[in-house]
Amino acid sequence: MQTQQGGSLSETYSSDEILTAGHQFFGSVAQGLASVIEQAFEQYGQPNAYILGQEGGGALFIGAKYGDGTMYTRNAGTHQVFWQGPSLGLNIGADGSRVMMLVYNLPAVEAIYDRYPGVEGSIFAVGGIGMTALKLNDVYVVPISSGVGLRAGVAVGYLNFTREPTWNPF
Repeated sequence: MQTQQGGSLSETYSSDEILTAGHQFFGSVAQGLASVIEQAFEQYGQPNAYILGQEGGGALFIGAKYGDGTMYTRNAGTHQVFWQGPSLGLNIGADGSRVMMLVYNLPAVEAIYDRYPGVEGSIFAVGGIGMTALKLNDVYVVPISSGVGLRAGVAVGYLNFTREPTWNPF
């Protein structure tokens, strides 16, 4: 699903727009969503894109995560994205979640298709909603998730965003 080609992504989303999209997407599990979104806006400002999707993964010290979703932009359309990535660290369990990713400073749609490193584990969590941050150059991807399962710990890893699904987490 792609409605327009990449171009300048200069227009941003307000916190009210992101909160409305998040409540519609997460539904009844969105108790702590407002606090988490407020924290993201305080730290990173207004995103110029966001992704709504789902992901699942598991780990026993070495882990993997897979997901898919739709990236929304103001003036460059909507785009199907897939992500996968490995992790290594004190991390154990399995989980599945709905995820909203706020994307900051994305210069063009094509820039999302790369590896974004980060530390996995909730940096900020309220009411079952957790937030982490990934960074590549000046682009931040801030996943906000709520899901089922138990996966605990802290690990270093990255998410690799692709145009097509793949089972290879690298």
